[in-house]
Amino acid sequence: MVMSSPRKQAAAVVGTGFIGPVHIEALLRIGVCVRGVLGSTPEKGTAVATQFDLGKVYREYSELLADSSISVVHITTPNRCHRQMALDALAAGKHVICEKPLAMNSVESRDLVAAAHRSAQVAAVNYNVRFYPVMLHARELIQAGELGEILSVRGAYVQDWLLYPTDWNWRLLPEEGGKLRAVGDIGTHWLDLVLFLTGLSIDAVFADLATLIPVRQRPRQTAETFKRKENGTTSCDEVTVTTEDWGSVLLRFAGGARGNLSVSQTTAGRKNQISLEIAGSQSALAWDSEHPNDLWIGYRNQPNQLLVRDPALLRGKARDFSSYPGGHNEGFPDTFKQLYHAFYEFIEDRSQPKLFATFEDGHRELVLCEAILASNQQGSWVYLAEPI
Repeated sequence: MVMSSPRKQAAAVVGTGFIGPVHIEALLRIGVCVRGVLGSTPEKGTAVATQFDLGKVYREYSELLADSSISVVHITTPNRCHRQMALDALAAGKHVICEKPLAMNSVESRDLVAAAHRSAQVAAVNYNVRFYPVMLHARELIQAGELGEILSVRGAYVQDWLLYPTDWNWRLLPEEGGKLRAVGDIGTHWLDLVLFLTGLSIDAVFADLATLIPVRQRPRQTAETFKRKENGTTSCDEVTVTTEDWGSVLLRFAGGARGNLSVSQTTAGRKNQISLEIAGSQSALAWDSEHPNDLWIGYRNQPNQLLVRDPALLRGKARDFSSYPGGHNEGFPDTFKQLYHAFYEFIEDRSQPKLFATFEDGHRELVLCEAILASNQQGSWVYLAEPI
């Protein structure tokens, strides 16, 4: 069970948008000292520092890296900044947790993997979905062979925050977020989760992607992620959008298993739903993030089961990443807490399991994204140079 006792490491967070404060709140919950924050403007940094009673507002990234009192940097900036900031942090002797995607393309992410290997520091990508307790339990079941041979995987990640032509965010722009949006932003969470749970690798993809809203209204005043705009208060410009709102991807796993993933950021009513079903030769399991404490387990010749999260019923390491008794639900903010628990424990004790996503995992997701993009452009299967 995660406790909130003080830790040896101290952190600083770069970025003050939607996800930066999520990092800060989770760090404070597990007893990590957050020395300060760097925003895109001093005003944004000051607002977040005041919100969390942090002692320092950095004015430049170089100032943050020069602060000898911090040992860990959390990077929550737009995607285009990730590569250089992570390289600079590692060179400054800081451990790094970087938001996904790790970089803008696989060339950049390969550089980061090499830099992490050269460094003595611990480097992770912030794939938090791994740390729902029943997902860790599902991984234990699969690793113990209780599903048998994995036959197929299916699932989706769907949202509605970009449903209207008036919805806008920097992620819509390829120069800011990358050439893939729905797949790159949310689909990679699903891909990382499935590969983490099953231990499988992917050797081929076939993708159909669509920009369902090709022209959007870009406000002349920036709107933050998931923040609702007041109607009629912002003047806008029409912008042609090339990144996808929707995607469907067929997967071929090494060894013969098949899979399919659907992603959408234009599905009304689905605020942030991740779903998956993994079918094995002996049993199957299914999970839905809108009911994050429930794990369905299916059988052919006996009654199906519904496991409701309870530390007393979870297996192995899953028990260590569930903080509250059964019936006391854990959700989205808790996954960040548990991820950082695993990360900071590993910094202090390298014998601990490396359950968090590494830079190698982040690089893998970018290689997959590029194959998915190429498949959509070519209208054919794209085979990975080697299963990944």
